[in-house]
Amino acid sequence: MKFKDAIPVLVLVIAVLYYQSNREDPADLALLNATYDYIIVGAGSAGCVLANRLSEDPDSSVLIIENGGSEDENENISLPICPAEVQQSKQDWRFQTVPQKKACLALRDRRSAWPRGRVLGGTSSLNYMQYIRGSRHDYDGWAREGCTGWSYRDVLPYFIKSEDVQIPELQKSAYHGKGGCLSVSDGTATPLNKKVYARAMEELGYPTIDCNGKSQRGYCFAQETVKNGERCSTVKAFLRPAMGRKNLHVSMNSHVTKILIKDREAVGVSFVRNNRKHVIMANKEVIVSAGAVSSPQILMLSGIGPKEHLESKGIPVIADLPVGNNLQDHIMTDMEFYDNTTSATTTAKAMSPSAIIQYLATRSGILTKSQQEGTAFLMDDEKIPPQLQINFYSFTLTPNSIDLFLDNINLDPKMKEGKTKETQRNIDRNIGTFFVFPVLLRPKSKGTIALQSADPFDPPVIDPRYLEHTEDVKTLLKGVRNILQLGDTKAFQSIGASSQDPLEAYHPHCDGISKGSDEYWICRIRHYTFTVYHPTSTCRMGAKDDPTAVVDPELRVKGIQNLRVVDASVMRNVPSGNTNAPTIMIAEKAADMIRNIDSVKHIREKTDKV
Repeated sequence: MKFKDAIPVLVLVIAVLYYQSNREDPADLALLNATYDYIIVGAGSAGCVLANRLSEDPDSSVLIIENGGSEDENENISLPICPAEVQQSKQDWRFQTVPQKKACLALRDRRSAWPRGRVLGGTSSLNYMQYIRGSRHDYDGWAREGCTGWSYRDVLPYFIKSEDVQIPELQKSAYHGKGGCLSVSDGTATPLNKKVYARAMEELGYPTIDCNGKSQRGYCFAQETVKNGERCSTVKAFLRPAMGRKNLHVSMNSHVTKILIKDREAVGVSFVRNNRKHVIMANKEVIVSAGAVSSPQILMLSGIGPKEHLESKGIPVIADLPVGNNLQDHIMTDMEFYDNTTSATTTAKAMSPSAIIQYLATRSGILTKSQQEGTAFLMDDEKIPPQLQINFYSFTLTPNSIDLFLDNINLDPKMKEGKTKETQRNIDRNIGTFFVFPVLLRPKSKGTIALQSADPFDPPVIDPRYLEHTEDVKTLLKGVRNILQLGDTKAFQSIGASSQDPLEAYHPHCDGISKGSDEYWICRIRHYTFTVYHPTSTCRMGAKDDPTAVVDPELRVKGIQNLRVVDASVMRNVPSGNTNAPTIMIAEKAADMIRNIDSVKHIREKTDKV
């Protein structure tokens, strides 16, 4: 889907976006102070929120440090249809896992690509913009396990505080907010959403619901962080509006090498910028918000982590804590179905003059959508979180887009030729396709983030240990069977999609196994295992006496004064849904903790009964 190379007129769209958003960053160009009250490491989904909220106090000085540069450096970031274009770019850390033993077997060297944002806004500048909070049972579970103050009743007001919902049907809902920093818009892009996906799920007994409302069981039209036709990342929603404050400085292209700790107290940060070492001291707190991969790496480089691992790298141990353990991630496998109505989006449709003119004139149309326009949560018992999510992605791969797709998932090059031929064959037959992905929500396989060396410029060692627990395979197999049931519905069959003849996919590793059997689909699952980009829980939150916890319920690192972690790494367990919205919520709540205020009292009074 190389939009900027495929048709000259699209350059006009990109040029307009670039002209409108490109600007100097005066906060970054300012001379840095020697000290700040708060130093935030990482300007991602959590860090941008913290920078805004902490700098609301004019008496507090705030520095936020980001390894990457401005989001304006990549014009594709603003276009909601272009997240695939941003992966593998300069704005992506381009991490990869270690070779997996029981999953990712069809990927190059059995390694999964792990896109992570290396740019203002972090991964909120790279993701597919899905706004899903998770199940109320997720947060109630955190609270039961010792995370006091993190029940659904406690966190719902912070979700609402952030939100500015643009979806008419939800604007009067007690579960949604108006006037917050984060714009949430309708993700419907094609007729498939309401005419096929929703109707098919209803045939199977699942109602159409607001997945951020009372119940998560059912089919949900996508809610996306998009504003005025552009991606609404946390840098756009939270950081840029605050950059004019004199008490907030931003240091980009700055690689943090260490948290400075003296007498078990965080006192500052060391980082490299423009090949020069800088040391900035913190008067009050250092807050690590570098994400589920980089936050544990920075802590371990600073002497906070598993004793034996740090000693093996020659790093003096300051606090022996299970940093980097309990890594959890959502994974999926892919299934494609025929669409004889050719309703799904293609590169040609996205780059058509009508689509471009519509975008430039009204900031509407398919260019303003991610094309992942619907999701469903499956559960037998509404008293527990769902185990399976089904994502519906209305995009037909073409020869112009398949290389990008295959490179982004790190597919083995030996497979690319066959996949490309399969795609061309469908195009020649004038057959459209769409994707349906079963997502494992509650993985029992847990992995680790570890150090490759004591060199802060070496990438960390990422081992999610996908599918090493047999229950995870069984759950994904159940998801496959649920999706095949969709092919038996009248809605799917009305467009030529059928469980008897799903897309004749090119999967040579599973040749020789009876198609349709459990063994065949397990083979598919183990070979075609893809991340959903939701790593969490590597600096896990828990009670003070919890040996699995790195931070307490106030997000303070155990045994170290004036040091907190605020990002997806502190999640007790990965929530039932996408992780961007929960990460923003965590940062909103953490800001109140740090400032010792209650900014959501007025919201809580309205939500106590929901």
